[in-house]
Amino acid sequence: MIKNIKDFQNVFFIGVAGVGMSAIAQYLKGIGKEVSGSDRYFHPGEYNKTKEQLEAEGINCFLQDGSGITEKTDLIVVSTAIEDTVYEVQKAKELGIPISKRSELLSIIAKSKKTIAVAGTSGKSTTSAMLYQILLDANLEPSIISGAGLTSIIKQGKIGNAAVGKGDWLIIEADESDGSVVQYEPEIGLLLNIDKDHQEIDELIELFTTFKNNTNSLFVVNQSNTLAKSLSTNSKNDFGFKDKNAGYSAENFKQEGLFLTFEVLNQKFQMNSLGQHSVENATAAIAVANQIGIDLKTCAESLAMYEGIYRRHQILGQKNGVWVIDDYAHNPAKCAASIKACQPLAEKVIAWFQPHGYKPTRFLKDDFIQEIADALRPQDEIWMSEIFYAGGTAIKDISANELIEGIKAKDKKAHFVEDRNDLLEALKPKLNPGTVLLLMGARDPSLETFCKELFENL
Repeated sequence: MIKNIKDFQNVFFIGVAGVGMSAIAQYLKGIGKEVSGSDRYFHPGEYNKTKEQLEAEGINCFLQDGSGITEKTDLIVVSTAIEDTVYEVQKAKELGIPISKRSELLSIIAKSKKTIAVAGTSGKSTTSAMLYQILLDANLEPSIISGAGLTSIIKQGKIGNAAVGKGDWLIIEADESDGSVVQYEPEIGLLLNIDKDHQEIDELIELFTTFKNNTNSLFVVNQSNTLAKSLSTNSKNDFGFKDKNAGYSAENFKQEGLFLTFEVLNQKFQMNSLGQHSVENATAAIAVANQIGIDLKTCAESLAMYEGIYRRHQILGQKNGVWVIDDYAHNPAKCAASIKACQPLAEKVIAWFQPHGYKPTRFLKDDFIQEIADALRPQDEIWMSEIFYAGGTAIKDISANELIEGIKAKDKKAHFVEDRNDLLEALKPKLNPGTVLLLMGARDPSLETFCKELFENL
């Protein structure tokens, strides 16, 4: 049984190309472990960018055929998506190699550092990235294991979702979707929000209460989110948006085009970003950074240079007077916030969304319909293509068109284009100057290419 980061040296990841898995793989390589892995997206003779980037870091990549697992392997790591029937899992069991879930390994890594765990149903990756940037600019030499690539690290040719620093602090995301948030015992726990996503509200409250109780030192919550606020230990430690109860409240928020400004404790902040949710995420990062000794002026200087993260309101560009924005939004609250954030930019927002997974879409159907409908102005439109199917044994008992029909029933402009490859042709007559085209979706590896190609063909 692996209990300590010193208990293993040679580790193999099954599903190493996944964003959560590749981040831990790179971190372990960065602290001197021997790391290798396989993935079902690796095919003979076929180029794979993630594989190339992992190999550039010294991580050996194999086909998912068992060839990478040997007697030297002393730990196997699997994600929640890897089932026991996978041949490599069977081989590991035959060889008697310990098998750890990704989240279990992350909790072991977290115990080896002074860890800041960022939790909540929305904004974890963005806030983690902002916090990392602030600590980096304060010369604290932090480490990060993230669920998304930071633009500043991607520019170095890396995947961008992990970095190893010489300092004491490690920033991680504590995920509630698989319940793993309860495994972490961080120095600092940060709770951004609680909204219905993968579980019912009462289940989420239970998970985040355990997360609070497991936090060793400082626990910070969002006073502007009703459910998160209920778990506050001291409002003076907390953050909020125009919330006088919070020790760190964002005031005087203004959005002008792609540029926003706000104040916290009379310190002025400016960022290249969009929307109230971005301000809340930034204020969360400020609250934590300030309470570990970083002054507000340093926070402001750092956030002014913050470059964002991969596929989080990523601006692909403007063509023929139409801004095209790519975003990872995938639950009702995130989709609604994403649409609202684009509205100050243009007279009209045309949003497209590809839901992922039949089970989550069914679970959140009514919430998607209500929240997207509420976010749309009379002139705005929502378009959807069919649900992304990642394989497995899912029952295909719902269509994205059911969400569209529900939104239409609320007198909003909603359209279904089953095959996303037909989307641009259908949209072209509507893409007039002064429009924002917002493309939303998650967990489909081909979305990045799809969105870039759509922009290029606009």
